[in-house]
Amino acid sequence: MTKAWGLQTKPWTWECAGCGKQTSVTAGTIMHHSKLALTTWFWAAYLMATNSNGISALQLQHQLGLGSYRRAWLLCGKLRRSMVAPGRLALAGLVEVDETEIPCRSKNDPLSGGGGRSHQGKLLIVGAVEVEDGGAGPGRIRLGDVPDYSTASLHPFIADNLAPGATAKTDGWSAYPGAPSVKHDPHVVGKMAAHIVLPWVHRIFSNLKVWALGVYHGLRRKHLQSYLDEFVFRFNRRRNRHAAFRSLLGFAAGHQPPATKC
Repeated sequence: MTKAWGLQTKPWTWECAGCGKQTSVTAGTIMHHSKLALTTWFWAAYLMATNSNGISALQLQHQLGLGSYRRAWLLCGKLRRSMVAPGRLALAGLVEVDETEIPCRSKNDPLSGGGGRSHQGKLLIVGAVEVEDGGAGPGRIRLGDVPDYSTASLHPFIADNLAPGATAKTDGWSAYPGAPSVKHDPHVVGKMAAHIVLPWVHRIFSNLKVWALGVYHGLRRKHLQSYLDEFVFRFNRRRNRHAAFRSLLGFAAGHQPPATKC
């Protein structure tokens, strides 16, 4: 039987007596090579998973007494990227699908922004909401960052997030028909308000925009998908916050270590 001993100079690290190879309890996880204590990681995961509105990097820095904002920002980013469960089940049954946009003006966008379906100064998002039996309320959700609202962008989102045989209820936008393995149930909005035809997905969009502005004071294009994943993670576990904490720790242990260290 191979023997190993713990190293006093490196916490939670063991060295093989035979080959001299070293390993630790954080090896192969997002905590790999981190200089932060495990308790700091656990507290950060707990605060991000159980706070109903989430927590910004600045708030996390103050809560945990971290020395720099950059370290808190990297910590939040790593946990956020771990919020997607490997092999998660796709949405099934009746699923409302629609698109929305969040203003995001960069230095290259015009001051007036773009009108209508123009992409200038906007973050484009597609969302899907699993409707519970009888339309009683929203079930699980998915959100995706897309470059446009074309068939080439919307069909991959549907294929990745809706189970074969699911019914996609849409507003009749021309890019949706023909999505593989799903039934299409178009409801042309016309003069009727979209939130009347697709109430649950528009409620999700409304909550997303309030959350993004209230917690993060707006989102940025580069990291948009990770913020959407955070919103989805928290919403899908809204009925049991402590289970969300356990889930996040499990996902974090299974994700590959990122290139940046904190």
